[in-house]
Amino acid sequence: TSKEGSAAKPAAKRPGSSPDLKGAGAKKSRRLVVPLAAMDQYSILGRIGEGAHGIVFKAKHIEVVKLKDVFPHGTGFVLVFEFMLSDLSEVIRNSQRPLTASQVKSYMMMLLKGVAFCHENSIMHRDLKPANLLISSTGHLKIADFGLARLFSNEGDRLYSHQVATRWYRAPELLYGARKYDEGVDLWAVGCIFGELLNNSPLFPGENDIEQLCCVLRVLGTPNQKVWPELTELPDYNKITFKENPPIPLEEIVPDTSPQALDLLKKFLVYPSKQRISARQALLHPYFFTEPLPAHHSELPIPQRAGKFSRQRMQPPHEFTIDRPLHESLVEPDLIQRHAWSCL
Repeated sequence: TSKEGSAAKPAAKRPGSSPDLKGAGAKKSRRLVVPLAAMDQYSILGRIGEGAHGIVFKAKHIEVVKLKDVFPHGTGFVLVFEFMLSDLSEVIRNSQRPLTASQVKSYMMMLLKGVAFCHENSIMHRDLKPANLLISSTGHLKIADFGLARLFSNEGDRLYSHQVATRWYRAPELLYGARKYDEGVDLWAVGCIFGELLNNSPLFPGENDIEQLCCVLRVLGTPNQKVWPELTELPDYNKITFKENPPIPLEEIVPDTSPQALDLLKKFLVYPSKQRISARQALLHPYFFTEPLPAHHSELPIPQRAGKFSRQRMQPPHEFTIDRPLHESLVEPDLIQRHAWSCL
């Protein structure tokens, strides 16, 4: 599901007053109305379980959606979450104009704090995307939908499925079939989300797995062992061959962006997983300490249930879907023409 609490909300309740109830293993979800306690910062309290629906933790952090309760129901179990008004994909999609630099910084700071908390507790989310970043009625961003989450270890000897993460945010090692990977897959997704916030459109809108890899190679250039030493060890490395092509400067992909923002974006979007900047390191990047500073959450747009914004009326300038051709999904469609090639 794209967001907890996105189903019909009881009309008599104010946003933020009713949590979401999700049944794991069931096709339908029901709502349980319980009073919300005040949110506070907190930490991993204990592990509830692990299985086909991922790892469930009673984890507390202000940038992670709050799990209110867990109880058995039939052959499965029910997760009760705090109610969240909307998600970041709606903020991006319903923006009449690009988000301001200070608003982007605020969203990125909240996202990175949540990701840092997860990674420092050895949790890979594995499906970070705007639709899984929920927005509260007060403008706070919180990470949600841990259905694909797994524990990771520094040894890196555990095998995972490569069929994780939504395609547009899938790291290149996953596209090459890697089954041994680490939290770097989340950091790649963070970079994709960052670029989407800056550009108001997806960075790599591939229509299938091959096209997705091609989109990445078009921008970052064809990798080789010099820039990506582990490349030839990936399971699907020999299954497809790409032409040698140089990278496109990110300044052309994400125009009108500050040098600090571009520098941070580049540190996320690198081929070797171990070379990607960590969430904690990213929070210390000069990007967050130069003017304009991150906006207060009260200055962020709040999508309403009816699709309008409480603070400003916004209409979607474009609809970016995987059904549209790649050139129609870019802010500058002529970019492909200027750098046209066959990637296969």
